[in-house]
Amino acid sequence: MQSNQAVAQSAIKPTAPKRSFKLPHEFGILFVLFGIALIFEILGWYFREQSFLGNPTGLLIMILQVSEIGLIAIGVTMIIITGGIDLSSGSVVALAAMVAASLAQSVDASNPVYAGLLGLPVVIPVLAGLLVGATVGFINGSLIVKTGVPAFIVTLGMMVSARGLARFYTHGQPVSMVSSEYAWIGTGANPVIIFLLTALLFHVVLRYTRFGKCTYAIGGNPVAARVSGINIGRHLIVIYAIAGLLAGLAGIIGSARAEVGQSGMGMSYELDAIAAAVIGGTSLAGGVGRITGTVIGALILGVIASGFTFLGVDSYIQEIIKGAIIVVAVVADQIRKHKKC
Repeated sequence: MQSNQAVAQSAIKPTAPKRSFKLPHEFGILFVLFGIALIFEILGWYFREQSFLGNPTGLLIMILQVSEIGLIAIGVTMIIITGGIDLSSGSVVALAAMVAASLAQSVDASNPVYAGLLGLPVVIPVLAGLLVGATVGFINGSLIVKTGVPAFIVTLGMMVSARGLARFYTHGQPVSMVSSEYAWIGTGANPVIIFLLTALLFHVVLRYTRFGKCTYAIGGNPVAARVSGINIGRHLIVIYAIAGLLAGLAGIIGSARAEVGQSGMGMSYELDAIAAAVIGGTSLAGGVGRITGTVIGALILGVIASGFTFLGVDSYIQEIIKGAIIVVAVVADQIRKHKKC
């Protein structure tokens, strides 16, 4: 009798689920990064008899470029997680760079247009550039929320308008003769430090704060997010404003590094930022994505661009390959999504 009861109890006793160890998605992307770098190293010795990874100048330029794209990609990642998109980032870079550079004129500048703006404290042009970016992002978010127009259309229109404003601001003329204090922002490892600290900040925000949980909730299931009490409209406006602010920061760094503001700056940066986010595992369907993956995705794009330049591959071929990489990343995202279903 006791043996029968023991059998019955064992039959209804829930069995503990088997625990399986699974590496984070970022590890796979990191292996891809190392693999691509290794391929370029081998090709460099085979075709040019030079080391790709041992070229400090080329790697420094690549890392500095990645810093600007990466800052934009952080904001774009948060937008894509909510199920949106931002095509205006590159134009915001140009507009913020023009405004910031015009307010960062050196006392030695001879341009009469900026005669009353000479010698301003460096904090003023920096804040102005950030404000320009945040304002454009705020307008994007407000239009999307208040009018219901798709983010693709709103940010596409802003992409054209912001680029036009950047050209109109100085009638197409570049703004040079920036102060040494402003130029210092873009010197040495400063852009890299700013990028990494920003990435760390928003990684923590997305992973460990209520703001981050709301961001994922909106992208994962907007209806459930609204029912749970999340103010979706306000949250989206804040997200787009942050993305614009980060694009403005990228414009400040770019103009400080080049010591000139130009209306053509940031061309196609929005596509590179979207590509970095998608390559890093951010789903265009929303609800999925991590800043760490985006950082690795930006590094992959930087290594590819730097590697092809190192090998002497024409720029238009690089664009073709970059487009193919974006398509492959999106296809891989769709395959992952169907497997989960």
